[in-house]
Amino acid sequence: MKWQGRKKSSNIDDRRGQSGSGGGGINPMLLGPLIKILFSKTGLVIVGIVIVFSVVTGTNPLNFIGGFLGGGGQGFTTESSYQPSAEEDELAEFSSVILADTELIWNQLLEDYREPTLVLFSRSVSSACGNASAATGPFYCPADEKLYIDLSFFEDMALKLNAPGDFAQAYVIAHEVGHHIQNLMGITDEVQSLRGQVSQSEYNQYSVRLELQADFLAGVWAHHSQKTSGMMEQGDLQEALNAANAIGDDRLQKRSGGDVVPDSFTHGTSEQRMRWFKKGFETGELRQGDTFKAEDL
Repeated sequence: MKWQGRKKSSNIDDRRGQSGSGGGGINPMLLGPLIKILFSKTGLVIVGIVIVFSVVTGTNPLNFIGGFLGGGGQGFTTESSYQPSAEEDELAEFSSVILADTELIWNQLLEDYREPTLVLFSRSVSSACGNASAATGPFYCPADEKLYIDLSFFEDMALKLNAPGDFAQAYVIAHEVGHHIQNLMGITDEVQSLRGQVSQSEYNQYSVRLELQADFLAGVWAHHSQKTSGMMEQGDLQEALNAANAIGDDRLQKRSGGDVVPDSFTHGTSEQRMRWFKKGFETGELRQGDTFKAEDL
């Protein structure tokens, strides 16, 4: 891909080197007494000690004060020893460029498009959808309209899933943006409202259709991006198709050594994921992507 030197998105929340601590905040019963202590002579001495200790250790004094006030709210703990590699920083820049390109395209295709934020994290993160670890993989949270990704996932794609390449990585980001578009259109809420109303196997089928539509939307982005910016080079399309193939439910179940159980599929087969991405890429037409009405997935 020819992405270097292109516009970067301003909708980046870089939390690398931080770990989420999704607690419940300050206990209201303790708030009054704690305020009195903090503003007493004893409290001022404690705060002074915390600040000195923080300067010596290089940690954030707010972490200590937050813990003192209630055991950790919706905050973050900074890992002072964290130092991203040059390769990781390049991936962060790349992700920002791809997000900016999705913003350009979807602002053209949709009226009143509301741009999502991309959260970069390492190891664990706290979102409005709950806490998650890097093992969760990239995900979109409808509650806060943010995409979350630990950049180490791209290395896992290349080494563990045999799906290398920068356009394979772009496909992943574009897929999560596809979920954001589904959220804006109300599709996500419609699917989630069925949870508990239908059997688990039926709900899984709706989940598959949701995921395949996100693949289609990623293809639509790639179609219009290529016409607008010409970032794609020879072999890029195959990288995306290879990535879609690598993360099909059937292939992942085979890879894990278990049986292939279609009723348990939640994302679609490798063939389905490749076909819907390719359909979006070839047509570039949103009206072609209603996976919920499609008889043949």
